[in-house]
Amino acid sequence: MAAKTKKVIVDSKKQFDAIKKQFETFQILNEKGEVVNEEAMPDLTDDQLKELMRRMVFTRVLDQRSISLNRQGRLGFYAPTAGQEASQIATHFALEKEDFVLPGYRDVPQLIWHGLPLYQAFLFSRGHFRGNQMPDDVNALSPQIIIGAQYIQTAGVALGLKKRGKKAVAITYTGDGGASQGDFYEGINFAGAYKAPAIFVVQNNRYAISTPVEKQSAAGTIAQKAVAAGIVGVQVDGMDPLAVYAATAEARERAINGEGPTLIETLTFRYGPHTMAGDDPTKYRTKEIENEWEQKDPLVRFRAFLENKGLWSEEEETKVIEDAKEEIKQAIKKADAEPKQKVTDLMKIMFEKMPHNLEEQFEIYTQKESK
Repeated sequence: MAAKTKKVIVDSKKQFDAIKKQFETFQILNEKGEVVNEEAMPDLTDDQLKELMRRMVFTRVLDQRSISLNRQGRLGFYAPTAGQEASQIATHFALEKEDFVLPGYRDVPQLIWHGLPLYQAFLFSRGHFRGNQMPDDVNALSPQIIIGAQYIQTAGVALGLKKRGKKAVAITYTGDGGASQGDFYEGINFAGAYKAPAIFVVQNNRYAISTPVEKQSAAGTIAQKAVAAGIVGVQVDGMDPLAVYAATAEARERAINGEGPTLIETLTFRYGPHTMAGDDPTKYRTKEIENEWEQKDPLVRFRAFLENKGLWSEEEETKVIEDAKEEIKQAIKKADAEPKQKVTDLMKIMFEKMPHNLEEQFEIYTQKESK
């Protein structure tokens, strides 16, 4: 009996090791911007390649300015994004306007490129209700603060798209810490069971606030967690824009063809703190690790690739930077001009028909605000 049990365990270990080998990191550009996987090159025009770079540069500038604005007290909550541009922008670049975006709190750039006006993104940071009101032509929810909750919402939205016969997908994002949450497992399991057109992105930046990914899970990769849900999983070099784009585009194609969802793990790194609310990454990350990942910078890598093709120059990048600074300057002015939210504003937008027990309070606050 003991011998049989031992054999089962040994066989299971072999299966486990075989699964890990299935999830080798997908890459197209190496750290020098050289193509190392020609067969996987996505079919992007020169103009599309330049547009992807423009969006990444703009997003880096936006991050730098947002950090400054936060320190000046002109923004509220802010989660830095530098280092994750390929993971964020290249995934979104593979989407269509009709697709539905369900972001985490670090994923405001995807919302902006999906159509959320920049000034409203600033209002979101300030906690203003206007920052959570998506324009009618923007298929998205406001950034989710609860870790992993957007995964369950995405399964539901994706199933709704399927039931309505839409050729569209629902995409969501979380970090490596989010992949340790129960909502993560429930979301991918539900979507897998119903073959919902969903794309689940885990941006593995290695430190869920301050906990190394190795201490969060014994799994060799986050991508392999897709196996238990019966869905496709892939691990991608999250500092390689072309690999991230190619993986997402393929996942979208499978989803709209009724082949079910995909879990994409992007190996990436955030250069700054988890948020600007007092996190100090020097307490849990070494300078050596930070230097190692900075050598993989997505902008440096993609810039080298484009320059080698004669598609990018220092002058072009300088113009993008200056244009971004001006657009950000105008957006923060517009955010400053937005009327401060009132208690009655929140009461009015919370309910379609206000409950009787709040009507009296509403009148009291209305009188106070008119004085």
